[in-house]
Amino acid sequence: MLTVERRFIKLNTEIPGPNARALLERRVKNVPQGVSNTVPSFAEKGEGALLTDVDGNTFIDFAGAIGTLNAGHCPPKVVEALKKQLDKYIHPGFNVMMYEPYIQLAEKLNQITPGSHAKKTFFLNSGAEAVENAVKIARKYTGRRAIISFDRGFHGRTLLAMSLTSKVKPYKFGFGPFAPDTYKMRYPYYYRAPYGITHEELDKQILVQLEEFFLSEVPAEDVAAIIMEPVQGEGGFVIPSKAFVQGVKNICEKYGILFIADEVQTGFGRTGKMFAMEHFEVVPDLMTMSKSIAAGLPISAVTGRAEIMDAANPGEIGGTYGGSPLGCVAALQVIEMMEEECLVDRANVIGEKILSRFQQMKETFNCIGDVRGLGAMCALEVVKDRQTKEPDKELTARIVQECYRQGVIILSAGLYGNVIRLLSPLVITDEQLEEGLEVMESVFSTIVQGERTVEGCFNDEKTVVY
Repeated sequence: MLTVERRFIKLNTEIPGPNARALLERRVKNVPQGVSNTVPSFAEKGEGALLTDVDGNTFIDFAGAIGTLNAGHCPPKVVEALKKQLDKYIHPGFNVMMYEPYIQLAEKLNQITPGSHAKKTFFLNSGAEAVENAVKIARKYTGRRAIISFDRGFHGRTLLAMSLTSKVKPYKFGFGPFAPDTYKMRYPYYYRAPYGITHEELDKQILVQLEEFFLSEVPAEDVAAIIMEPVQGEGGFVIPSKAFVQGVKNICEKYGILFIADEVQTGFGRTGKMFAMEHFEVVPDLMTMSKSIAAGLPISAVTGRAEIMDAANPGEIGGTYGGSPLGCVAALQVIEMMEEECLVDRANVIGEKILSRFQQMKETFNCIGDVRGLGAMCALEVVKDRQTKEPDKELTARIVQECYRQGVIILSAGLYGNVIRLLSPLVITDEQLEEGLEVMESVFSTIVQGERTVEGCFNDEKTVVY
């Protein structure tokens, strides 16, 4: 087996250790099983890209709370700002008595989001709430009812957001009926495109189908908005072409349909731009944000064209905890940190390192069918056979499990559950990144050697040293 020099990973006991096992017993008795967990342990301390559990095991965090911690665990400036805010007031409720941090953060997001037009922003608690409210505003402004989302898209677990989400299990199975007037269109998945079709041909085919959809399913005059993840997150880090995204925006403009960019997972520097839509040179009418805004504080935002955002009358949008002072001051510090420490540029450096290593692993392991990424939003797809591209969900789960047992936290994703996605904090050091990637490669070698060699998961041309 490949030997990995552990500089940051510290494993004192098996996972879960004795303290974690005691907490797991309490968890089973008191928390519903429907709340899933990747690692069967409990956090004690987080710093940067490292997490230490209650048994003293230290992990390299390649999950970042599912992309929430681009600024890392417990950034000192954020912690300091929160302590200062706690001494002033915790939550007067913006709907009752307003406070300046809310206005400051709205001003900042209006400034840094794509587009030079006048914008307005308001705040909520979660990504799903942001999606629901963006749809409410779109319907109010246009006077139309229908919303179109895309295959493999994920927009949240609340009723409307779940209705817009594509993956049935575990998100939708048994939870119907769903919200009406929601429809789904294809989204280009170039790796799994029909044999022989080019990216350009696939894009054109889907865009033609979208216009035909207005004839066969719902008239364009009834469509309020199309909502799109510029890079699909839970869908498996599927990246469309610039031509496709621009094509969808052109169709929206042609029929007076609003374009909603769901940047909940892609936002705040993850893709090597502050917002992923910048890669595609498309300015959305509305944008939803949440993950990585505030280093883990629960806050989300909807930013949009001022005239659209003003369609709702007083009291029609908002919520008791929306835009809490703690979330606002944390977000302001995160944005300042990202600008001062050039974390958007850092995302591109991280992404180059990850994709380079993934490409090398692909040359070694036939079970890696595809490698893709935009900035630090990187993934590899695990298959049983490169020719058939049959997904291997079981092997993916084994790899995720063995990685955390070896001190690296990673996540799976994708419609078939066979994509390994990395969402490490952008403050991760080169040394931490390298050690984590070495562990991942070692895990692939171990599992493949033990279970898949006969099936040809290794490339015969490559030699792996054990």
